[in-house]
Amino acid sequence: MLKVAVAQMAPVLLDRDGGIAKVVQWIGDAAVQGCQLVVFGEALVPGYPFWLDLTAASRFDDDLQKDIFAAYADAAVTIEHGHLAPVCAVAARHGIAVVLGIIERPTDRSGHSLYCSAVTINADGQIASVHRKLMPTYEERLAWSPGDGHGLVVHPLHGFTLGSLNCWENWMPLARAALYAQGEDCHVALWPGNRRNTEALTPVLAQEGRSFVISVSGVLSRADVPAGHVVSAMLDRAPEVIADGGSCIANPDGSWLIPPAPAGEALLVATLDPREVRRARQNFDPAGHYSRPDVTQLTVNRQRQTTARFVD
Repeated sequence: MLKVAVAQMAPVLLDRDGGIAKVVQWIGDAAVQGCQLVVFGEALVPGYPFWLDLTAASRFDDDLQKDIFAAYADAAVTIEHGHLAPVCAVAARHGIAVVLGIIERPTDRSGHSLYCSAVTINADGQIASVHRKLMPTYEERLAWSPGDGHGLVVHPLHGFTLGSLNCWENWMPLARAALYAQGEDCHVALWPGNRRNTEALTPVLAQEGRSFVISVSGVLSRADVPAGHVVSAMLDRAPEVIADGGSCIANPDGSWLIPPAPAGEALLVATLDPREVRRARQNFDPAGHYSRPDVTQLTVNRQRQTTARFVD
């Protein structure tokens, strides 16, 4: 059995340290309830760039967009600088695994470009993988850079094989197939928020993969946007509720274990039974008995991409 907590949480927008402190608190809350895994939404630290749609972000060489991007970069997470050390420490202290959505500012890609990354931290407090979103969606490309396949990996966890993808990556059949091929049977789909993203797709992913699928979303309201901050320019056009949650869990047969949650912060807890995966795989296993590798095969490049390789 695997007891999981789905953290439908609002970010501390564009405040890395405040966001990490809040994540640490919620991990502790999940551990108190006996959870062995806690998952958080896409780009939660330091927040999803909802302002792109609300501030005419496509204007080239625009001073407002430059100022917002600079603030976003300042608040982003550089793993090499130890920014996630408090999260790793609390995971180790409680023996709980964590999947966390961050905006990553990695030193191996100049230290200035931003990536939407899903970080998996194991119950020993070690960073097990960092998956950079393969393709930012639509206006996200104005803030985020395309990732690579380095993080298309899975992890053993209490009788399950855990994998994750960010937001619309979950629509990418070959990305899903890369995880199925490694035996994934518990899938975490990270979303910035909004039921429209999770309600239709989550049961489909569960039925296709014959896996438990956890969709975790953030929430955001006008009150969560810091007044006086450069990003408050988004409030001129923002609705009262900007992201309305919709976190949920689907069983391997596509039925709801937890139906989509309404707007508002919540820690949703459920217990997953691996026997339900085995029952569902009796008639369909996408990378096993119902596959034809002699006819179709997938090649996955998992090298971390860099612009230069130095030989000294």
